[in-house]
Amino acid sequence: MLIKRKSIEADANLKSGPGKKSVVPMKPARKIKFAPVTLSEQFGIRYLHFGTEWVQGAMRVSKPDWIELEYAQQMMAWMLFNDKPQHIVQLGLGTGALTKFSYRRFPDARVTAIDLNPAVLMICASMFKLPPNDDRLNVIEMDALDYVNDPVNRGRIDALQVDLYDATARGPVLDTPEFYQACADCLTPDGIMTVNLFGDHPSYAKNLSAMHFAFDTVISLPEVHEGNVVAIAFNTSPQLDIPALYERAAQITAATKLPAKSWVNGIKAWQAQQ
Repeated sequence: MLIKRKSIEADANLKSGPGKKSVVPMKPARKIKFAPVTLSEQFGIRYLHFGTEWVQGAMRVSKPDWIELEYAQQMMAWMLFNDKPQHIVQLGLGTGALTKFSYRRFPDARVTAIDLNPAVLMICASMFKLPPNDDRLNVIEMDALDYVNDPVNRGRIDALQVDLYDATARGPVLDTPEFYQACADCLTPDGIMTVNLFGDHPSYAKNLSAMHFAFDTVISLPEVHEGNVVAIAFNTSPQLDIPALYERAAQITAATKLPAKSWVNGIKAWQAQQ
C-alpha cells in the first residue's frame, strides 16, 4: 500500500479497533528486485515497511485480526454487494490484514493470498499472526501477474482485493489494461475487485483508465490517509439502491464494527457526480 508513516502516526492509536474487450498480448516477464522487509512499532501498532518510511501494512498487536487502517477497511466494501462469497483473493499480502479478516469472517469461503516476496510470507507468519495454510486458506509465493493469467483461475473469484506496491511507492506495480482485464476474467460474472490507489500521484488516472477498459463500472471512494483512494470495480454494473446499501452497511457494522456507512456515503457521492 502507499501511506507515509508520518501521516498516520498521530491518530493510529485512536482507532477502535477498494462484455469484455479483446486482450493485447502480455509484455515480457518483469524483472523483480526485492527491497529489505523491515518493521517498526508505536502506540501498540506494528508496521511493515520495505526499507523506507512508506507503510506496507499495519496490525494492532492487541487485535491481530482487526483491520487497522481505514483504506484497508474500505477494501472490504465489496461486502455491501456480496454477503456470501465463495472465493476471496488478495493480490499483495502486506501484513495479511485483509486475508486474516476474510478468513475469520467468512468460514464457508476459500481465501487465497498471493505475494512474490518470500520474506513477506515469512514475516506475516512470524510477526503478524497469519494462520498456516489449511483446506480454506492458501497463501502462495507467486507473481500476481502469473496468477491472474493462469486459465485455471478464470471465472472463479467472487472478491478480488488488489494492493500491489513496492518500496519505490510510485503507484501499483501492475497497472496495465491487460492486467486489469485478466483480473476481470478471473472474477465471476457478478465479481467485484477493490484496488488501493494513490490519488495524488500520476498513476491514479492511468489505473482508473485501465480499469475502465476491463470493467463495466468503477467507483472511487473518498481519499483517506492523505492520498489513498480505493476503487471498486464491477464485472457487471450494480444496481445502486442507496437505502438498501445503508441497510446492508448497518448489518456489516453490527457484525464486524467496520465503518460501512462511510463506504455507502462515498458511493452516494460518486453517484451524484455521474
